Amino acid sequence: MNKLIITFVALMGTVAGVALAADAKAGGEVFNKSCKGCHGPEGATPNEAVSKMLGAPIPVLAAADFQASKTDADIKKAITDGKGKMPKVASVTGSSIDDVVAYVRSIKK
Repeated sequence: MNKLIITFVALMGTVAGVALAADAKAGGEVFNKSCKGCHGPEGATPNEAVSKMLGAPIPVLAAADFQASKTDADIKKAITDGKGKMPKVASVTGSSIDDVVAYVRSIKK
């Protein structure tokens, strides 16, 4: 009986984890609508005109140094609160935030 309970709990934990997992593909769609204008396609080529207008560099999200130096929480906070001259992205809310984080992690070089 104990093995059955343990198996059931482990299975439910796995199913819950999969159900709550972020969707990088959906995040890519959100990224293309809300982030690509500044960070460029696949986060690889920041928009120089926007960077110049802001007077601040726009990070290459796909770069290994960006990926290594930022946690998922850092990326999520930048989306929800803004960072430096980057304003919060009000159009990205709810589970879409986690989806965008998953997408950003998927584009690393």
